[in-house]
Amino acid sequence: MWPKPFGPFDQHNPLARLIPAQFRKARRARQAIQVEMMRGASGQIIALHQGEGRAWHFKRGVTGGSAQQGAGKGAFTGAKGPIEQHRITGAEQGRKPRRERFRRSQIGQIQGNFHQPLIPPSRESFEPCEVPSITPPGFGGEPMPAEIETDVAIIGAGPVGLFAVFECGMLRMKSVVIDALEAIGGQCTALYPEKPIFDIPAHPQIAGADLIGKLEEQAAPFAPQYLFGRRVESLRQEAGALVLGTSAGDTIRAKAVILAAGAGAFGPNRPPLAGLAGYEASGAVRYMVAKREEFRGKRVVIAGGGDSAVDWALSLKDIAAKVVVVHRRPKFRAAPETAAQLEAAAARGEVEMAIPYQLHGLKGDGARLEAVELATLQGEIRDVPADHLLAFFGLSMDLGPIADWGLGLERSHVSVTPSTCETNIPGVYAIGDIATYPGKLKLILQGFSEAAMAAHAIHPRVFPDTALHFEYSTSKGVPGAA
Repeated sequence: MWPKPFGPFDQHNPLARLIPAQFRKARRARQAIQVEMMRGASGQIIALHQGEGRAWHFKRGVTGGSAQQGAGKGAFTGAKGPIEQHRITGAEQGRKPRRERFRRSQIGQIQGNFHQPLIPPSRESFEPCEVPSITPPGFGGEPMPAEIETDVAIIGAGPVGLFAVFECGMLRMKSVVIDALEAIGGQCTALYPEKPIFDIPAHPQIAGADLIGKLEEQAAPFAPQYLFGRRVESLRQEAGALVLGTSAGDTIRAKAVILAAGAGAFGPNRPPLAGLAGYEASGAVRYMVAKREEFRGKRVVIAGGGDSAVDWALSLKDIAAKVVVVHRRPKFRAAPETAAQLEAAAARGEVEMAIPYQLHGLKGDGARLEAVELATLQGEIRDVPADHLLAFFGLSMDLGPIADWGLGLERSHVSVTPSTCETNIPGVYAIGDIATYPGKLKLILQGFSEAAMAAHAIHPRVFPDTALHFEYSTSKGVPGAA
């Protein structure tokens, strides 16, 4: 059975503890080795789900793994999913910015081999050792608990959380970043790694994955510690420190906590269709687009009336065999400009509009989709031939344990003081989509501003005897920068 959808409080760190001690010794050879890590996935939003029983066994020469997946409340359903490949290169090769390495393992980028070799570039420089079977965290086993002391604990590794690392680092404050997902980037990488973002200053257009890569590179000089896949379950004050407890048994003592958790745990609003689970498992029904190329030459039905539905209809019309947009009424909730572009595309015959219709059923063999059944409110039925259904009905949000921390909440958001982003709990700050105050705009760039304000407000807590003299980055530079 699937667990609940991951949020910023459901976290583990598969990369930090993946390789056992014997293998780490082997990696000290002059030439770096390459580890090909295969990961079971649901086929759509890989980072939102963690299957059970995914034990990995490392042997000399090969890796193997298995995934058993199911369904749970608020999550996707599926049997066996495809495989996602990650490459971890040794430090001896020189660490490239993780932006470059991240592109190799974007969520949804499937590279279908089930076994990959553990072979060094030069056999002369490496003596293979026998590596015992291990179960990496989140793949059927549990991550080892850690005890960490830091200046600032940042919950959420999305764009705003990553920029908070940079802002804290510029003020000489150490950070630990905790996130629910298995990879850095939050919703940017989990939901729209290839979707362009247009309102980032100095970037007329940038993909979500590329933005995350740049932000991680910017934070890298400050050496933040990342803890992925852990659920932050508790917050308490103890001897002048804020203590976080995670589902992995970690204890994190910090002088301040920054909540950059977006909207908390999230999962798709799923249409109530018979047989949906099998089509989700095969990838015929999806709730996001991780790789646009997967739909080349396919018949695609897109259901929904918001920005995601309209944006992807416009994007996929150029590569899909056919795109049909299903909506219950002629008026869309998307941005007026893109809604007008969709109407123009429909007038040119590039997109077919099925209005006013709603989803009524799925036709196929239970895994391979053949048609989507539509119905009007009057009961008129029609079948639309399709290879894929993309259902964009929004996300269901859940704050998770944060709701029980005694924070001031307003409509599932955390109220903060606008000038400092501090909550009603001293030392706890909230930035990004999770924070609310009069005049708040849910924009990434506003979250960046909030990260800077929170870092400056935190400085006196970390260095109570040191006055903060404001300096521009052009004057003081960045540690590690040329």
